[in-house]
Order: sequence, then structure tokens, then C-alpha cells
Amino acid sequence: MGLEIDREEFDDADRERFAHRLARSLEALRSLVDRPGFGVGPPSVGAELELALVDGGALPFLGNQAVLDEVADPRLCLEVDRFNLEINARPTLLAGRPFTTLAADLGDALAATRRAAAKHGARVATVGILPTLEERDLDRSVLSDARRYRALSASLRRLRQGPFRIEIDGGDSLTLDADDVTLEGANTSFQIHLRVDPADYARTYNAAQLATGPALAIAGNSPTFLGRTLWEETRIALFRQSVDDRFDVAAGDWRPARVSFGHGWVRRGAVELFEEVVAMHTALLPITGEGDPLDELARGATPGLAELRLHNGTVWRWNRPVYDPDAGGHLRVELRALPAGPTVTDAVANAAFFVGLTLGLAPRADRLVHHVTFGQARRNFYEAARYGLSAELLWPCDDAPSPRPVGAKELALDLLHVARAGLDAGGVDEDEIDAWLGVVERRAETGNTGAAWQRRALARLGASIDGRARMLDEYQRRSESGDPVHRWADL
Repeated sequence: MGLEIDREEFDDADRERFAHRLARSLEALRSLVDRPGFGVGPPSVGAELELALVDGGALPFLGNQAVLDEVADPRLCLEVDRFNLEINARPTLLAGRPFTTLAADLGDALAATRRAAAKHGARVATVGILPTLEERDLDRSVLSDARRYRALSASLRRLRQGPFRIEIDGGDSLTLDADDVTLEGANTSFQIHLRVDPADYARTYNAAQLATGPALAIAGNSPTFLGRTLWEETRIALFRQSVDDRFDVAAGDWRPARVSFGHGWVRRGAVELFEEVVAMHTALLPITGEGDPLDELARGATPGLAELRLHNGTVWRWNRPVYDPDAGGHLRVELRALPAGPTVTDAVANAAFFVGLTLGLAPRADRLVHHVTFGQARRNFYEAARYGLSAELLWPCDDAPSPRPVGAKELALDLLHVARAGLDAGGVDEDEIDAWLGVVERRAETGNTGAAWQRRALARLGASIDGRARMLDEYQRRSESGDPVHRWADL
């Protein structure tokens, strides 16, 4: 994320200095990417798992700082609301058994968090949206006690000039206004980082954009919010609207949303994406550090680009470019669309499919982007979020006409061989591929995603707070067993 946040209020002079430093950072990044050997290295993967805390009655537990202090694990940090935490898994090389390694690291940190939470009478839920949330649980008082989140909230509210409007139509419909960004904390996601060589960045990023629709369709785990049954992945609509800094889109506020699928196929590489982030979005946290990136570059050092990293962290593309100065500097694609849970096994299997599909499509991406428009790929993403495995997606093919409509379930099953080829080319062990893609295959065959299981459970128990709490209790019991969701029996 770049710089530490040491204050919460900013003036025009701060913004002017920050804009100047962003321009210098982009110039440094352009030169750095052109440096021979920059960012070249074996691919690796990492992950971030967001968590929700609940009390003994399955209601939100507003004690994330106490649990964080108790667990004392550097892999954990605060998230937006007081019932949120995040695990940052250690990155691992893609070759070998990377997903087993990630699952072990996430499982270890999750177990430690559960033990720490239990000492405070709380439990941990890995679910895309906490089913027992009520509107009163999301007022301004639940924002985490961290300067970063207070500063971010204040800046978004300043730009928004009014309440954050949420409007989602699904099986039910929901309309409400919020006075702060705390609704964003209702979303708990599973984000994957994939290191990419600069020369391969454009085709790999475009491949990730193509892969996102099918990967999201098979992973649905957020079917409700505030007692309404909405999208299979309601997070996607809720996140976009809960941090939207545009004051009135209907009245002609032309600015792009801070949460988006992007604005077109990438032609030149990662720098192109960072240039868009700087050009299109107002700085929310205009804090400048010491030193100058071009001076650092001239000395032969790898510049930290702290201001660019800080600004990029406040623009939430579903697939986000990442620059990291570690190990001489490198680039990653952050795959941000997937939900948390239902189990670590499910989440890591989703990561294996998403990463494998991205790598499997990348060698053909330059050709594929001429067979499907960017708008059609974006449509796939939102259709997958809304309908899950029941969605109809548009998929490119070599023979005209292209793309062609195909059911998400059929497409996911058909693309398993592409994901397998991508992982195999990345050096992943054969039995590792079989194990993790096998989980995805069985979930697609049964149709039993986390979202589907929750909807059926609520149909039996009812959507009252008591029904949702009983459903979450049963969900957590199964989740903590580690048994993947395709094996979960109905209530």
C-alpha cells in the first residue's frame, strides 16, 4: 500500500505535491520497466483472505483489534469494519505444490485466529457477505479504529457530497443510503496475487480479464445482504456502490467508478494501467514521503514508488496491477473478484482454477481479444456475479461467429483443460493440479456452490434474523470441518 498514514486531513498544497510525485513516479516506472532484466523471475502466487467475526449468537462481533492483539501474528491485519480481519498468506513459487502450501499457511493462520477469537467469545466466518448483518450494524461507529480507514472514509465522503446510495435488484430488491463507507466492510473477499514478467504483462492481464467471468461463476458465496436474496455474488454490486465517490451519475457525473472492471483491453503493459489510475482518479490519501523516485533510479536503486502504490490501493479494479519494490522490483496481477470461503479448500481450489485459466489463456490472448469485445468480457463478469452457474456467458472462438453464448456451468467444465494446461506450463505438479481442479470440477458438476447452499438453507429456515443466524451456525460448522462445499448436505 505504500506510505503509512500519519494524518487524516489534507489541503490543496498536499494534493499538488502528491500530483507532482505521482508524475515523477510514473516516469520512474516507465524507465524501470525498460531496464533489462527488471521483474524477470519465476512466477509466484500469494493470497489475502478477509474474515468476518461473529459472537455466540452469530451476530457481528465488533472486536477485531482485541482479536488481532490476541493472535499476535504478522500475517493478520485490520480490515475496514470492526468485525473484519485479513490474513496475508506468504507468497510461494508457482512451480511444485503452491496451492497445498497456500492452503497450509492460510489454514494455520485461520486456526490461530479462531483460537484468539474464542478467548473473546467470538468465532470466525469465511463467507462472502455475513448473512446476519442488519442495517444498524453498518453505521459510522463500526469503522475500524485505524487512521488509514478514517482518512479514506473522510476523503470519499468529501468527493461524494452526499450519502452512498445502494440499489441492487435480484430475487429481492434493496435500496438504502449510507453515511459512510462501512457497507464496504460487509464484503469479505479472497484475493490472489500472480507475479508476471513485464514482457508478458499485457497478454496475462487480458487473459485474467477473460478468465474472471467463469472463475466467478463457479465460486459464488454471497447471495444475501440485509436479509434480502440478491445476486449469487452480491459483493460485486455492493462493493462498487459502497465506495463510489461520484456524486450523481444520473445527473452527469462523468468520472469513472473507483471500483470497476476496467476500460479496455491492455495493449502496452502494466504502465498503461498505472497511467489510467493516475489520470482518471482523484487522490484520496495525498501523503508524500521522503526521497524522489527519479533520484533513486539515477543512483541505480529500485524506487519504492510509495505514492503510486498508495494511490493505486485506493482504486479497486477487479483485476488490479501491482508494483512491488521487493527483490529488485516486480509486477503482479491481483485477482480480486473471488469471495471468501466457504472453506480454505474451496477458496484455494478457486485460486488454482483462476490462475490456471489465466495462464492457459495468456499465450492466445493477443488473438482472443480480436474475437470478443472488452464490453462482452465485462458483461460476462456481471452476469456471472448475478446468476452464478446459471449465467449465460459469451466466449470467444476461432470460427465465426464469435463470441458465442454458452452456459456458465458448461463453460467452467470445458475450461478445466485450459486451466490444467496453464498450471502444467507453470511447473505445478500433476497430482497438485488433479487435486485442486478436481474440487472445482465436482462443484461444477453438482452445482452446489456456497451461494446455492445458503439459498436453499434460507428457503427452509426463513430470512428472519433467527433463520439467518441458524443458517450461519450450520454453515460455520461445515466450514470449520474443512469439507468442501460440494459435499455439504442440505439442512
